[in-house]
Amino acid sequence: MEERRLKACALFQKDICPAEVARRLGVRRQSAHDWFQKWKTGGASALRSRGSAGRKPRLSAAQKEQIAQALVQGAAAHGYDNELWTLPRVAQLVRELTGVRYHPGHVWHLLRSMGMSCQKPERRAVEQDPEKVRRWKRYQWPAIKKKPVARAEPSSSSTKAG
Repeated sequence: MEERRLKACALFQKDICPAEVARRLGVRRQSAHDWFQKWKTGGASALRSRGSAGRKPRLSAAQKEQIAQALVQGAAAHGYDNELWTLPRVAQLVRELTGVRYHPGHVWHLLRSMGMSCQKPERRAVEQDPEKVRRWKRYQWPAIKKKPVARAEPSSSSTKAG
C-alpha cells in the first residue's frame, strides 16, 4: 500500500492529475484525490505508512524467546509434577519470567503468536500391552458386549416413526 502511494507521489511531482494517477495505479479516484491532498500539504512523508495500528505488544521478541526456551525445558523443570503445560501454568511462567500478567484464557493468543499450538496429551497407559489389548478386544469384549434387542412389531396405537 505504501509503495503504491509513493508511486502516486512521483506521478504528482510530474504534474499528473489524480484521476490519471488512479487509472495508472488501478485505485479509486477518491483514493488518488485524498493522496493528492495529503501530498500537497505534507509532501511524500505524508503518504508514508504510520506503522501497524493497534496496541503495542506487551512482550518483546527477546521475552518471547525466553518464554519459548522455558517451555521447551518442560513443566517438570519448572517445579510441576508432570510435563503437561496448561494455560494457567504458562500464564504463571510468563508472569515469573517477565512480570507481565496474562489471563490463562488468553495465553493461547501469545502461544500462537510464537508459532506454538495446543497439544492434547494422549490418554493411554504407559504400561499398556498392545497384544493383551488386541486379545481382549477379540475374545472378551464380544462376550460381554450388549446385543441389540430385536424390535417388536409396532402396535396400532404407536406413533409414526420420524
